[in-house]
Amino acid sequence: MKLAVFQLNPVIGDFQGNTSAILAAAGKAGVHGAELAIFPEMAIPGYPPQDLIEDNNFLKGAGAALQRVAQATAEPGMPAILCGTVLPSDKHPGKRARNVAALCFDGAVQFVQTKMLLPFYDVFDEQRYFEPATTQSLVAFKGEVLAVTICEDAWNDKGYWPDRNYSNDPVERLMAQRLDGRAPTLLVNLSASPYWEGKQAVRRGMVGALARRYGVPALMAAQVGGNDSLVFDGASFAVDAQGEAIATAASFREDFILFDTEALEPYQAMLPTQDGAEAAWNALVLGVRDYVRKCGFRDALVGLSGGIDSAVVAAIAVEALGSEHVRGVGMPSEYSSTGSIDDARDLAERLGIRFDLLTIHSSVGAQMQTLEPLFAGTEFGLAEENLQSRTRGALLMAISNKFGALVLTTGNKSEMATGYCTLYGDMVGALAVIGDVWKTRVYDLARYANREREVIPQNTILKPPSAELRPGQMDTDSLPSYEVLDPVLQAYVERYQSAEQIAEELALPVDRVEQVLKLVERSEYKRQQAAPVLKVTAKSFGTGRRFPLAARLRHQSVA
Repeated sequence: MKLAVFQLNPVIGDFQGNTSAILAAAGKAGVHGAELAIFPEMAIPGYPPQDLIEDNNFLKGAGAALQRVAQATAEPGMPAILCGTVLPSDKHPGKRARNVAALCFDGAVQFVQTKMLLPFYDVFDEQRYFEPATTQSLVAFKGEVLAVTICEDAWNDKGYWPDRNYSNDPVERLMAQRLDGRAPTLLVNLSASPYWEGKQAVRRGMVGALARRYGVPALMAAQVGGNDSLVFDGASFAVDAQGEAIATAASFREDFILFDTEALEPYQAMLPTQDGAEAAWNALVLGVRDYVRKCGFRDALVGLSGGIDSAVVAAIAVEALGSEHVRGVGMPSEYSSTGSIDDARDLAERLGIRFDLLTIHSSVGAQMQTLEPLFAGTEFGLAEENLQSRTRGALLMAISNKFGALVLTTGNKSEMATGYCTLYGDMVGALAVIGDVWKTRVYDLARYANREREVIPQNTILKPPSAELRPGQMDTDSLPSYEVLDPVLQAYVERYQSAEQIAEELALPVDRVEQVLKLVERSEYKRQQAAPVLKVTAKSFGTGRRFPLAARLRHQSVA
């Protein structure tokens, strides 16, 4: 049987648009001679729909869209379609909905498989919404016996994972079944698996291990596109019974693959997995593009300080939206260096974006005059520094309101972790583009931006980082160097290691590590008020990392 596997970029809740995309792709599959077109998890409603699941009209819309897909399979030249969607639950009492894969041919829905393993960790909360399957079945089609799974159902192989989240293994149960005496001949996984660094290699390794374990070819149809904080990288693929890739799709864009279950030979060149700065860059570009456009906007606004963070964000925005849709605003204070202003202007010229310069000295001065009765006799400090940042935030939002451009925040993960950012100041905006990128990683992205030509000025990359909120200020006045800081933060934020573990691993004094961890803990209230963060690491700030605000310090040793 000849198969076509499509990775589409759905808009959550756009049943008309998503269904039209599925049918157009299926028509293309038919032209290529495919008998079955396969689409990702939740391809009809988009993933993750979150509390839209609680709306009866949403469930009705998904049901009607599935019927439209099914009816289209009766048309001449149209292949069968296997796609993910949401349907009402048939369990009472129980959850309202099911996450399902539906096989449609001859004008009707012929088979439905319900997802069994519902992830409830990191960014996932499927147990909140879906009723899990209690049983699953094989399905025969065109001489093949298909074992159909949905995303997490394939992520619990005891032969691959040293630690498993579930005692039940749906793949093992399916592969043990027989249909009219026949064992499964193809393992299919419909996936909506968000990107994080290293994820593509994990997926290929996991599915390859399943193929070898059960001696059958296997494939993963993966969603692509950005939905809020999550970026889906696509990179769909198929492997033979030895776990070797026989078809691979592109990363971070819509694409499809063709292969024949009899020949099991590549129809196109094999594409490698993406990782490192290239993958992070492409994920952020896709995330920005889809966030802006799916929210109904066209333009973005970036405050350009002359520093590396805002430069990287602006460069990402230009690649995502085009230079004509990005606007840079410089807002120097009396402490901003001439070099920083020049670097911001140089960047804007290199990117080909509009650049406006708004001096905030008089605005800050007017506010300081208003505050003089209260601040009299006190020393210049954090309040005065933050007043500058908040003035910039107010101006950016005013420009956003006037011209309808979304403000992209420029803070990195190191700053968000330690609270080296200002609420209602540099944290103002609709999307935190590099909020999941450590400061040391920002430099990698800058070098990647300059891979073909100098987009980000070398002076911006080489100069020491500074917020320039007081004379001679450097980031190292308040923080350790980022080369020291980032490994500590990564160990604590992403791996939950204790101060003692981190100190031993990195050969640092425990008290120095504890000082950093206190900054992380005391800044939780800031992060919970931050713009959505595009996720590119295994553990990002946002829904995937949830901590209480009113709590004792967690890193202290227990006697």
